[in-house]
Amino acid sequence: MTATHLRQHVLPAVKSLVVKVGTNALCDAEGRLDEAAVESLCSQLLELRERDVQVTLVASGAVGAGMAELGLATRPKDVPTLQATAAVGQRVLMQDFGQRLSPAGLHIGQVLVTAEDFPLRERFLNIRNTLLSLHRLGVLPIINENDATAVYELRCGDNDLIAAHVAAMLSADALVLLTTVDAVLDNGRPLDVIEEVNDETMALVENSKSALGSGGMGTKLQAARLTIRAGGIAVIANAREPRILPRLLDGEPLGTVFVPAERKLSSRRRWLAGPSEPAGTLLVDAGAAHALLNDGKSLLAIGVTSAEGDFSEGDVVRVQDSSGAEIARGLTNYSAGDLAKIQGQRSDAIEAILGESPYDEVIHRDNLVLV
Repeated sequence: MTATHLRQHVLPAVKSLVVKVGTNALCDAEGRLDEAAVESLCSQLLELRERDVQVTLVASGAVGAGMAELGLATRPKDVPTLQATAAVGQRVLMQDFGQRLSPAGLHIGQVLVTAEDFPLRERFLNIRNTLLSLHRLGVLPIINENDATAVYELRCGDNDLIAAHVAAMLSADALVLLTTVDAVLDNGRPLDVIEEVNDETMALVENSKSALGSGGMGTKLQAARLTIRAGGIAVIANAREPRILPRLLDGEPLGTVFVPAERKLSSRRRWLAGPSEPAGTLLVDAGAAHALLNDGKSLLAIGVTSAEGDFSEGDVVRVQDSSGAEIARGLTNYSAGDLAKIQGQRSDAIEAILGESPYDEVIHRDNLVLV
């Protein structure tokens, strides 16, 4: 799929969009909330609403907004002060968005999350249901990591990955990561298109972070990789470019576009391929690996050579080939204890071994995703 096709045909057809805007895109060089930048973003959100594009916004900047409110000259270095500053900044951000969007009839709803919410299926579904309900009510969800409690995220900057997980849970058509550079750069040259995020792509990233932001291009590339693997298109572009969002959806050659996988995964499979946390590992023989990778088959007990971990029926497990490489991830129909008894056995022998045979498959194809 060429960049021209993506820009002229795929992006203009987008109807569900997740937009992530970073701290530096919303704050000025001194760390204060940049009112012109916020106004520009809100104007674009209203324009997209007129086009019937469903937008979910993931907004960083709570710490920067809190710094401006509290008159802090530099970003705090200790975690408790960071958390307190973010708590102040959250109110400032939401108030600013609300004052600009509500008079135009677009109400906002704040949703605070942490990276820990996404691997847990119940929390994942609860967040998804909340976001879908907000959209049904015509409300713009504005999501941010819960900086007041999420110590790890404050240190690492995970809103890019949170945006990718949100795009996955909503089965969004596209993810746009807005930053302060025009595109992904290769020796200073902007890249129009990236077909695959691999080691070579990651090598383009400079290991640097801004004074205000807590993330970097590395997490944006990881977020893009999660999105395109699930079948969505991803874009990294400059938030300061006038009307960047409408112009991207008009097909203009802005930013770097990432080529999506040919097959678009369901929300469940996106969760399995992305934030799900495996409770154990199944090792399979060459025949089972081939059947999974090439024939679209379910995983049967006869192909399992060993199991690791203390998992229960319905848990997520990773599937590894004989070399130890992860090839798939899925929901197991059998606990670790039962699987230890039936591994390597034919499906028609399960009842005699366990006293029942509730499933022919250890992992059904519908509950499995290749990774």
